[in-house]
Amino acid sequence: MSITLTESAAQRVADFIAKRGKGVGLRLGVRTSGCSGMAYKLEFADHIEADDLVFTDHGVSVLVDPKSLPYIDGMELDFTREGLNEGFKFNNPNVKDACGCGESFNV
Repeated sequence: MSITLTESAAQRVADFIAKRGKGVGLRLGVRTSGCSGMAYKLEFADHIEADDLVFTDHGVSVLVDPKSLPYIDGMELDFTREGLNEGFKFNNPNVKDACGCGESFNV
């Protein structure tokens, strides 16, 4: 079981945490949403919960709650720039289908 970050994603998260001036890492999970059933949730974590699973890659910690892990296990988080657009990209091998707008997915 693992979650990985590309070097560019890790650098972006580290930069955001440095600008915030606090934080232990990035909290990654899923929630029920959208037309395909689930959506990713990303937020900065200021502390580690007792049941959090912690994955560290390129010096950045990713915290995942146990209920979300089966849906994102094996996922790679990337940060990409395409023209004027930039953002995190979720390379999740568990996704079977995604909605047309890219907001939600199902496994």
